[in-house]
Amino acid sequence: MGLPDGWVTDPDLELTGSEQLTALGNGVLPRQAIRALDALRRGITM
Repeated sequence: MGLPDGWVTDPDLELTGSEQLTALGNGVLPRQAIRALDALRRGITM
């Protein structure tokens, strides 16, 4: 995903599993948006 190791899994962060998934899910959105906008610009159906 392009994030450094331990971005959300570092024990020092004390994040629950649910909080880790939320943090990762939110991190994916910008990359998906860029890909979707690029596909729309090119006229590609996903």
